[in-house]
Amino acid sequence: MSRFIRHGLRWTRQYSSVGQKDIDHFRTILPPHAILTTLPPYNTQPDELDPYNNDWMQKYHGRATTVLKPKTTRQVSDIVRWCDSREIPIVPQGGNTGLVGGSVPLRDELVVSLANMNSVRSFDPVSGILVADAGCILQSLTDYVSPHNHIMPVDLGAKGSCHIGGNVATNAGGLRLLRYGSLHGSVLGLEVVLPDGTILDQLTSLRKDNTGYDLKQLFIGAEGTLGIITAVSILTAPSPQASNNVILALPHFDNVLPLYRAVKRQLSEILSAFEYIDRTAYELAVKHGQGRALADEDVAGAACFVLLETSGGRREHDEEKLNDLLTSLLEADKPLITTGVLSQNPAQFSSLWALREGVTEAVSKEGKAYKYDVSVPLASFQHVVDATREHLRSKGLLGEHSVKHVMGYGHVGDGNLHLNICATAYTQEIQDALEPFVYELVSSYHGSISAEHGIGAMKTHALHYSKSETSIAWMKKIKALFDPRGIMNPGKVLE
Repeated sequence: MSRFIRHGLRWTRQYSSVGQKDIDHFRTILPPHAILTTLPPYNTQPDELDPYNNDWMQKYHGRATTVLKPKTTRQVSDIVRWCDSREIPIVPQGGNTGLVGGSVPLRDELVVSLANMNSVRSFDPVSGILVADAGCILQSLTDYVSPHNHIMPVDLGAKGSCHIGGNVATNAGGLRLLRYGSLHGSVLGLEVVLPDGTILDQLTSLRKDNTGYDLKQLFIGAEGTLGIITAVSILTAPSPQASNNVILALPHFDNVLPLYRAVKRQLSEILSAFEYIDRTAYELAVKHGQGRALADEDVAGAACFVLLETSGGRREHDEEKLNDLLTSLLEADKPLITTGVLSQNPAQFSSLWALREGVTEAVSKEGKAYKYDVSVPLASFQHVVDATREHLRSKGLLGEHSVKHVMGYGHVGDGNLHLNICATAYTQEIQDALEPFVYELVSSYHGSISAEHGIGAMKTHALHYSKSETSIAWMKKIKALFDPRGIMNPGKVLE
């Protein structure tokens, strides 16, 4: 038996580690190539398990000895049923692109990778309903529905490696939420293996089903703590016939909200994205070769930038509305923007988006990132960034050899700010300076400590900043009801 420890806190529940008896049983469920383990008879080299034991930011590290890669839901069910009987903790894992340590082990849990469950089960080009295995990569699904003139309702910077099951498990938001809403609305049904191995089949392809409790909603955003999502039924959207984007330079942050109001009023139904990038984030993206930079003279007086996207049914109509918008903004008595650059072709369209999507990669190239994905009122975006920077300065931590940059970017349309602190290294001193300061700051605005990345292992101790005691108590009751042995992704979401 092994006792799990996290951040110096001892968990009272005891679990079994994977042993030889378990490997022998898993060999009756899976073929040899679907089992990676350092235990006999496989003796996988420990470094082969590194991609499963570590998150992509290299912030969270586990010591799992075994990774299983089932191909079917029945195999997942058989694995989970065995683990339930043996009290072996399980970490479901998709593309492992999360930022809060939700998909990596905290110690030596069994990792169940959904990577081999990557088939499209069905697609109806009339209704746009797609049914796919949880291990399908988001970009692959985008490519699959594209010839049928549909798009996925979720779009993320990690779309080339993240899995649709992980997107649903974390209720990922991303770049299209303003237009298409959250996954709570787009997901029509789920297939889930429950913690005792039972298969819950709610993989409906109905747009309307008003028969009792909508159980699928419990698993959207549960981060694998209530069961393993093995398949998803999701409503894809018709592809826009015309897409345009424009990047706008603003002299002051105070202009962002008036600009948002003006844009919504003039672009109305064709507005599909309104992304905010502060000056520091923009400069890092340019420095590290992400996307198309504006001319130096265009950004000289800019304090921040906004990237707009439109998606409509007729290019001439959309371009006319965009041009009218730019003209009205530039010719106003008190212009809200200093300049704007409209993409002229698909290459420029992609290059402008790369500026926004590439900020995350640019930050990782610049140093070690402390990432806080929060929801706060739109008017407070800049204050949250500035207050964090000044707090670090007061602690003597701002400088080239400690914290290099403090920046903000995100989705203005849904109030989601990505607060990034870029440092030379992860240190306890910086961590202690940031927490609970950031959470208290967000709470003072009645915001959320997690807008779209989830709670994972990073924020379990801070859940009370966004949820009341009553809410947390009922979350724990639901967890205990579904997973009385506590084997599903222990240490995540709830302490």
